[in-house]
Amino acid sequence: MELAIMIEGQNGLNWGHWKRLARAVEDLGFVGLFRSDHFTNASSPDLDSLDLWPSLTWLASETKRIEFGPLVAPFSFRHPVMIARMGRDIDDLSGGRLVLGVGAGWQEREHEKFGFDLLPLKGRFDRFEEGVAVVHNLLTSSKPVSFEGEYYQLKDAMLLPRPQRQDGPPILIGGSGRRRTMPLAARYAHEWNTIFAPPARFHELNQHMNDLMAAAGRPPSELRRSMMTGTFIARSEAKLDAKLSERGRDRASLRERGVLVGVASEWVDQIAELEGSGVERIMLQWLDLEDLDGLELVASQVMPQVTSN
Repeated sequence: MELAIMIEGQNGLNWGHWKRLARAVEDLGFVGLFRSDHFTNASSPDLDSLDLWPSLTWLASETKRIEFGPLVAPFSFRHPVMIARMGRDIDDLSGGRLVLGVGAGWQEREHEKFGFDLLPLKGRFDRFEEGVAVVHNLLTSSKPVSFEGEYYQLKDAMLLPRPQRQDGPPILIGGSGRRRTMPLAARYAHEWNTIFAPPARFHELNQHMNDLMAAAGRPPSELRRSMMTGTFIARSEAKLDAKLSERGRDRASLRERGVLVGVASEWVDQIAELEGSGVERIMLQWLDLEDLDGLELVASQVMPQVTSN
């Protein structure tokens, strides 16, 4: 099992928070730092929102070890050609540590506020499939690429210089839609990510992904299986109960959603169950951007018991 940290980039993130979190994640031994790509939250009030690509460029230069990337960059306001170009360059700058997460887009509020067309569901996923193909083809082809789609068109396009890593940064596709998202991940992705799934649910989805991989002619080992989920941890039962009460949450309902909740020993047991269901990497959604003590708690009391780092 690998543990990474995931930050909601629209939830108050600024340069001060980002720099402190990045250094803590690197120093404490987490495998990676990932972040969302949004302008705002789905509901008010609006908070600080550090843009994705400058933050990843800084990370590529100022860290040495951790993997990082968007979870995920949506094609609804990020053009796939630019995602491929910037992804190549940031991956090269970092020495090959970027994981290139891409998505269809989902949050209506930010698209309305900033004037981007989210599209009805079918068109959104048609555009998503085209975008994934464009990114994949530009990163992997050593010859000029032509593409004629409804949303994107290329004519003898080629990324130069070629990525330093063969085929460029690995593509991550997130989602559990059986009809379109999971088959697309089985065809193109190096990592498949789902969110907030209890062990039984993840096991079911994982078995289905294995079938899709076989149908795509790819061995299951070619696809990393990861999950992003919420977190509640404290150094004592009393402090945990106070934290849950303050937020109006209870352990049972959180665990039913796949959220990690408890003191350190309870986290170890929950992570073991997730590992048994097929999860290889957990992105811990870290909503409190100032809670560096919590990161240290996970690193010192949970990570040594669940990871091979």
